[in-house]
Amino acid sequence: MTDFAGVGVIGAGAFGTALAISVARGGVPVTLYARDAGLVFRMRAEGENAARLPGMVFPDGLHVTSDPTNLPEGPVLLAVPMQKLRGALEGLPDFGDRPLVACCKGIELTTGLGPAEVIAARRPAAPVALLTGPSFAHDIARGLPTALTLACADDTRGAALQQGLSTPNIRLYRSTDVIGAEVGGALKNVMAIACGAAIGAGLGESARAALMTRGYAEMVRLALARGARAETLAGLSGFGDLALTCTSTLSRNYRYGVSIGENALFDPDITVEGAATARAVQVLARSMNLDMPITDAVVGLIDGTLKVAEALALLLSRPLKEE
Repeated sequence: MTDFAGVGVIGAGAFGTALAISVARGGVPVTLYARDAGLVFRMRAEGENAARLPGMVFPDGLHVTSDPTNLPEGPVLLAVPMQKLRGALEGLPDFGDRPLVACCKGIELTTGLGPAEVIAARRPAAPVALLTGPSFAHDIARGLPTALTLACADDTRGAALQQGLSTPNIRLYRSTDVIGAEVGGALKNVMAIACGAAIGAGLGESARAALMTRGYAEMVRLALARGARAETLAGLSGFGDLALTCTSTLSRNYRYGVSIGENALFDPDITVEGAATARAVQVLARSMNLDMPITDAVVGLIDGTLKVAEALALLLSRPLKEE
């Protein structure tokens, strides 16, 4: 394992907290940053993040702070929602040449950029990587086995991060295809909304399988158009994450889709990255003249311009073609 002086984690949501717990259990000192000083006080007093991961006691070596200048001289993991990433970076100090690792998934609405691209645009001097793949925060925090993709264009830097951030329960697979990893992590949330809507509307498991398969084709289509490699989408950051997110009620995007299919209310305080990503991808795809019918249908469902039955009818009425 590469020896880091420590690891900083920005964002004390469920996923950021889970990563901090896992890395600290692996023997690397971790400092978890939360902007809310009151939350930091409670976490210090209780020894856990009771609001996001109740019962997951902080291991020795995990510290919390509301001062971002207190982060150790090592990699900084940015575990904030995609649409808030740019704003978070603007409020953080300059971390110099410390690697910045994006730990969120999606496409920025205003620019069409993925998380690693946003970081690179805001911090051009910093080495940038992306941590993504099929994972739920509670599994990671409980020490359950999880495999993720660590994507970094600089393979030497990526290898160091792979060694230093791997833990007893998190196995990291390295890739240099950052764009492919970004697209996979973003689009799987859109497809999870579609699959949830199908199940919520009672369309059955076969419909979900069809949506996952054709949704995967859309993921590959966009990734290739942006210069990524098809094999990246066949890995953890694409197919793996798609399989998990489209089939589990632990997925917020899937549950949101189910609520659409059932015509039920969904908690507005729950972040659904796939909703903003669907809109961003639709704009991006149209600018590149790409056919993304499931993404288009999801945008219609989110905006309320389509019912599930209408979306299905549109998809089924498309011209027949070879697979």
